[in-house]
Amino acid sequence: MKLPESAEECFYFTNRAIDEKGYAKAFVLKPDCPKCGKAKMGKPIAKGKVKIRAKEYVCPACNYTVSKEEFEPTLPMNVIYTCPFCEHRGETTTPYKRKRFKKVDAYVFECDSCHEQVPITKKLKDIKEK
Repeated sequence: MKLPESAEECFYFTNRAIDEKGYAKAFVLKPDCPKCGKAKMGKPIAKGKVKIRAKEYVCPACNYTVSKEEFEPTLPMNVIYTCPFCEHRGETTTPYKRKRFKKVDAYVFECDSCHEQVPITKKLKDIKEK
């Protein structure tokens, strides 16, 4: 798995501790434009600044535009992790889409060894136990 050299190459990047034993480094690399293939897709730039809450992604070379809802679920999220349950170290991919996991929105992936579901939550969000 190729690690990004900078945050400029990513749509999403996080380094996160999961419980006491677990750890996850997750990132979504910017893909090449599906139309021209010359540049990386990204959010639109207006007046020299990136639109943070943009609803679409744009190719800077050919101006090909695709909506956020249509584009994001097709992207793979790469995860390098240490499982908090069995302490297995591994790499996996999961869809770049948040799911409900124990009443919290999270990116969820499965450990290759013990097959437990491992969540990557937003910062400062705790998983609620019943």
